[in-house]
This record gives sequence, C-alpha cells and structure tokens, in this order.
Amino acid sequence: MSRSWAVVTGASSGLGVAYAERVASMGTNVVLSARRADLLESVAADLRERFNVDTRTVTADLGDQDQRQTLIAELQELDVAYLINNAGFGTMGEFAEADPDRMADELNLNVVALTDLTRAAVPGMIARRRGAVINVASSAAFQPVPNMAVYAASKAYVLRFTTALWDELRPTGVRALAICPGPTDTSFFTNAGNDEVMSNRRTPSQVVDTTFKALRQHRPYIVDGGGNVAMAFATRFAPAGLQTKLAKLVATN
Repeated sequence: MSRSWAVVTGASSGLGVAYAERVASMGTNVVLSARRADLLESVAADLRERFNVDTRTVTADLGDQDQRQTLIAELQELDVAYLINNAGFGTMGEFAEADPDRMADELNLNVVALTDLTRAAVPGMIARRRGAVINVASSAAFQPVPNMAVYAASKAYVLRFTTALWDELRPTGVRALAICPGPTDTSFFTNAGNDEVMSNRRTPSQVVDTTFKALRQHRPYIVDGGGNVAMAFATRFAPAGLQTKLAKLVATN
C-alpha cells in the first residue's frame, strides 16, 4: 500500500521545515513548496535521508494565482493526508506608508492562496473520509495590531475561516485546525522589517508539538504558549482602545 502525502507550504525554512520533519517522521511522504528551489531541494534531500520518505518539490510564489496551479494539480492528484498552509508573511509599519503592491501580495498569500489550496484539497479528503487541514494563523488574529494592521486582519480571516471549516467537516472524518503562534524563532520578523522586537520567542518545534496535540483533540484552533494564550483571550474582552494599546506595546518590545 502506498503512503499518503503531506503538502507543506513555506517549506524552505522555519516552521515549514519543522512541520515537514514532523510529518515525515510519521512515515508520510511530503510535497514541499516555497519560492527558493535550492532550499527546497536541500530540505527534501534531508527528509529522504533521515526518514526514508518520498518527496516532491514545487517552486512557486503561491501568492501568484498562475504559479500556484502547479501545487493545486499535485493536491488533486495525490492521497493528501495533511495540507499544512504555513506560507505567509507580515509587514511592520504605518499603514499609510505601506507599499500597496506588498500589501496586495500579503493578502494574496495569507488569505487567497490559503483558501484556494484548502478548496483544492478538501473534496479528496472528504471522499476518503480522512485527512487534516492545518492553517497557520497567529495570536495576532485575536485583536487589531497597529503597525501590523494588514497582517493581523489577514490572520483573523484564517482563524474564522478555519473554525467554520472545522464545523462543516466534523461529520466527514476530516479535521481542520488553526494554529495561532505568538512570536516564534523564525525569519518572520526579519522579513517583516524589524528583527529587534518580540525577542521572547517560542521555537518551531514547540509550535509543531502544540499543533499535533490539538489535532489529536479535534480542536478547531489552538494558541501556542501560555503567555500568548493569556494575551489572546484577555484582549477579547477589552474595549478597542485597550486592545490596540496592549497590542502595540507587545509589538514594540
């Protein structure tokens, strides 16, 4: 019997690599997708050597509708046990000064691509009556975040979309989970424009551990890390002015 596959986006570094390693350690073949072909091939070779699994790589900017069609074709061809929508990025700075093209790219990757890939994977999972969609949201999804306004709003979409999907899929045997990490030790902040903030960061392996524990519990979403849990839920009951004040304080320290 052939092995099933996991599809991991943003798989060339950070959380994406950690997710790929975890599913490979479970004996699942892995499709890796990101923009950097050299890094993808390095990760793929490492997985094959360490875990004796098959790998495929799809080099693409998934925010581009045409480029992600190759990955969509893979999703529809394979027995996909896990779709892990990890690809995404943020931008730090005042909204009025943001590059409009970068904002559009951010929304296309964080929101549109994630939705499109999920739509491609779910019908096959339902037909097989098994599988899981893991969407990487953020603890930022629980409140507005000044100076990261577009990013936080995009992750609020991921959280609400995945929670609704979780409910729709419950009778089918397919699971959906939104993982909401706080600051994590990846290249996220460097890419966002400021690596000096939020220095108290969790590790990718801790986030992955939290993810699969919540998946076993059939939860719709989970926040990683005790401090992040407290912050995410406390702000839900605060007035908007206090929410934004607290979020800005956290985002600059």
